[in-house]
Amino acid sequence: MAAKVLQNNTNSNWMKDPGLRKLNLGISFMLAASATAGYCASMINGLLVLPEFDRFLSGLNTNVRGLIIAAVSLGSFLAFIPASYIADNLGRKICILIGSSLVIIASIVQVSTQNHWVFFSARVLAGVGVGVSQTAAPVLITESAHPRQRQAFTGLYNALWFIGSITSATIGFAGLAVVGNWSWKLPCLMQVFYPVLQLIGLCVVPESPRWLVSRGRKEEGMALLAKYHANGDENDELVQDEFYHICKSINAESDSSARRWSAFLESRSNMHRLAICVILGFMQEWSGNGVVSYYLAPILESVGIYNAAHQAAINISLQVWNLMFAVGGAMAADRYGRRKLWLIATILMLIYLSAATTMSGLFAELGVLEAGIAVVPMLFLFCAAYDMAYMPLFIAYPAEILPFQLRAKGLAVTLTTDSMACFFNQYINPVAFAAIQWRYFTVYLGCLVIFFVTIYFLFPETKGLSLEQVGRIFEKEKTYQVETPTSDVSQEMFVYPKKSSTSS
Repeated sequence: MAAKVLQNNTNSNWMKDPGLRKLNLGISFMLAASATAGYCASMINGLLVLPEFDRFLSGLNTNVRGLIIAAVSLGSFLAFIPASYIADNLGRKICILIGSSLVIIASIVQVSTQNHWVFFSARVLAGVGVGVSQTAAPVLITESAHPRQRQAFTGLYNALWFIGSITSATIGFAGLAVVGNWSWKLPCLMQVFYPVLQLIGLCVVPESPRWLVSRGRKEEGMALLAKYHANGDENDELVQDEFYHICKSINAESDSSARRWSAFLESRSNMHRLAICVILGFMQEWSGNGVVSYYLAPILESVGIYNAAHQAAINISLQVWNLMFAVGGAMAADRYGRRKLWLIATILMLIYLSAATTMSGLFAELGVLEAGIAVVPMLFLFCAAYDMAYMPLFIAYPAEILPFQLRAKGLAVTLTTDSMACFFNQYINPVAFAAIQWRYFTVYLGCLVIFFVTIYFLFPETKGLSLEQVGRIFEKEKTYQVETPTSDVSQEMFVYPKKSSTSS
């Protein structure tokens, strides 16, 4: 890896390095986009247990209630593809600005209205905002982070989804002690917290150097690389190497056809990438986590745990447990590799879900109480395995494998597929689980077997490689050593800009 072999004017301890401190502070604020998604997706679960919110929804039929519950997913689904155009044409930061602003506006509207359809529309708008931010934030993090820290940050991004879900659950629980409509309006208003953090972060984080180079603003791109990756030294070896490979890669993709959706189908390597993007969307929702995450209460009731307080305690404990293992998985992926972590996690999920299925069957068919109780730790272990790989790598992996011109579009494909799978799950899971109970787990066991085979044959390892080096894996090149500029490289492809003032 270039970051380990090339001279770089940064401190090995980023806390002692002024450039990295500022860069990482801005990136940390961008991670709030994931927490926003977690908060907005989980908030409705907390609202549904509040008596005042139930009165607000009184008189609505089940279909309208279902639309209100699924509104955020619907909004996100509609936003991902348009957001990819915003991110590519206006910039990553502008896209995040638009998304976070929409969530803030939607939150204010939800608090201000007593009309069901206005509330529904505001939740759709919140979903649109989440989708727009989520399309650009991980891309900006991936393209701006220092090479030594890129993989850790991209892994952390989706892991912090649980920060939002835990915040939502806590505020929703606090709403039980609030009298009147503010018991449910308070959680709606608090949706603004993480988007406001994103807006603050936009004042600190730089624009993507790769996006600047792609727009012909090479001097600005070089200045930002030097400022944040080498404390202003434009002659730094690592910065020079980064800039060279960025220019070379973007020049190779400069043809307008490389930016079109059809580019995914014009080469075997891009079809390979597209297949991974689509598969990841289904893997995220059809590995068994959907039924555990969204329908924990009926699962617990099916094994004899009916007490609401016990169910709430298990749910909160599970969210904290998820956060711990998701963050641990993000760190482990940087050390042990993506492919290995994914294969190990899938095998463990298959083992734990098989055990949970068996225990559920023993309780349901034979009334073995101990077997019913044993389902709970099996679900915790299943979630731990899921969190190790599926949460941190869901966003990080497609952001790494996609070439610059298709990065935002490919991530939009993954998120759109995930949104479709999630929307489908929210409607199918309760019907299927009510009809066949514990036997429904066998569907996910079959999915896990398919996912294991898919990962084994289609997912290459990307550990320790730069974004440009990852591209060579898909082009079937056998060597990934660091290249240096040579005399036969055209000036159009690679031009070191003159020193200029840095900007953020």
